[in-house]
Amino acid sequence: MSVSRRHFTAGTAAVVLAASLPLPAFAQGKPKKSFQVGDLYKPGPLGDHVIGKDDAPVTIVEYASFTCGHCANFYINTFPKLKEKYIDTGKVKLIFRPFPTGPAELSIAAAMLAHCAGKERYFAMTSALMETQRNWMATQDPVPLLQKLASQAGIDEAKFKQCLSDQTLAAEVQRTGLRGFETFGVEGTPTFFINGTIVVDGDTTIDNLSKIIDPLIK
Repeated sequence: MSVSRRHFTAGTAAVVLAASLPLPAFAQGKPKKSFQVGDLYKPGPLGDHVIGKDDAPVTIVEYASFTCGHCANFYINTFPKLKEKYIDTGKVKLIFRPFPTGPAELSIAAAMLAHCAGKERYFAMTSALMETQRNWMATQDPVPLLQKLASQAGIDEAKFKQCLSDQTLAAEVQRTGLRGFETFGVEGTPTFFINGTIVVDGDTTIDNLSKIIDPLIK
């Protein structure tokens, strides 16, 4: 599966989503089932987006898609509780990595916008995109809604257009997903690695996560 260039219109200007490189070829190979945990914590092509204390006893690596309904539910219902209970108290560090799924153009575009929000606003932008996912995915022209979210994160119109036209960034988002598939066996979203152990649960609740996390911090 590949992604062709697509033009979104915002007013009289055209916003070009530069996602012309092939998406992760999930159907063309088999992911690795074993890996060194140390490799999991090495940043990939996009670098890593991290929230939490560096020396937290538990590290969660999350692979998620901005167009995945289960991922949106996680950020609406579970992430705030995870942040309050574990991240803000220094018990958990969360590493977020995009894993583009269909509609490919929107998934990549949202990941690019979150990245362009910068380190300090990345998770706020991610949460905002997830919380409003149904709105901007349901419209034929998502640009006005995405641009409004971007402006709230300090991304002005010029930076918005520049962000979505950044071919290098688009490629890095895609390669991050491909690395997750090929190296760590990620096949769907959301996928969590908790201290290196893979957990795949589309409707992960804070209670389910607590059952895994609590024994690791005692």
